[in-house]
Amino acid sequence: MPIELMGGLDASATTAPRQLTTAHGLRIAVEGVGKIYGEGTKEAFEALKPTTIDITPGEFVSVVGPSGCGKSTLMLMVAGLLKPSAGVILVGAKPLTGALTDVGIVFQDHLLLEFRTALDNVLLQGVIRHLPLPPVRKRALELFERLGLAHAGDRYPHELSGGMRQRVSLARALVLSPSVLLMDEPFGALDALTRIQVRHDLEQLWMVDRQTVLFITHSVEEAVGLSDRVLVMSPSPGRVVEELSIDLPRPRPVALGEEPELAAYSKRIYDHFARLGVIHR
Repeated sequence: MPIELMGGLDASATTAPRQLTTAHGLRIAVEGVGKIYGEGTKEAFEALKPTTIDITPGEFVSVVGPSGCGKSTLMLMVAGLLKPSAGVILVGAKPLTGALTDVGIVFQDHLLLEFRTALDNVLLQGVIRHLPLPPVRKRALELFERLGLAHAGDRYPHELSGGMRQRVSLARALVLSPSVLLMDEPFGALDALTRIQVRHDLEQLWMVDRQTVLFITHSVEEAVGLSDRVLVMSPSPGRVVEELSIDLPRPRPVALGEEPELAAYSKRIYDHFARLGVIHR
């Protein structure tokens, strides 16, 4: 899907220019949304049971669950890239009827274009939307500075480490100051130390801009370390079986394992997975 390469762009986004705006976050309401793949055929299977979630403006919400439980399916439906089989999704106060445009999307694969420099990959968002490029460039350079990429703007993806490529992907998602940020296992391909640093970078950026974030991850500690609230999903067909509000001060520690309060939240989630038979002790 071309939209994946652009971090949330669709064809309609190119029909008229728009101005850069400051992100304030939008409410996301998922009301009875379910998904059946191959509906009406012998091969049909239910990926996500009807699910209701309310994410307040500027809230950071993570979804954790076993592989195949419908986490990514949920995110793709919130992005407007996948049509629900049931229910409705509201972004702001409006039903979502197509691809969401006021959004930044980060996938596990950085999806950078190899023939464009790091900076040009980020500026492509403005090019496609026909925006005046000077303010887009200014914002991109600010993000590069905050993400430790100030020296890397003229490098090509193959000249960057995995962590740097994912930071460029994050800058691309944030360059137009979207109100919504959707992330699907964005750190899954990174080594442990790089993953810790990029997680910390993300929190620092989010604390300034306060987008509404839906973050998909397999990492319980990562979810607890980043989130205001964690949604725990059951095995397939997925459903939300637990919600935990993470009542801890920010910024969260870089080394999450050193904090007993964070460990206690993680244990509650692991205990729930044990009861579901996801993990065996």
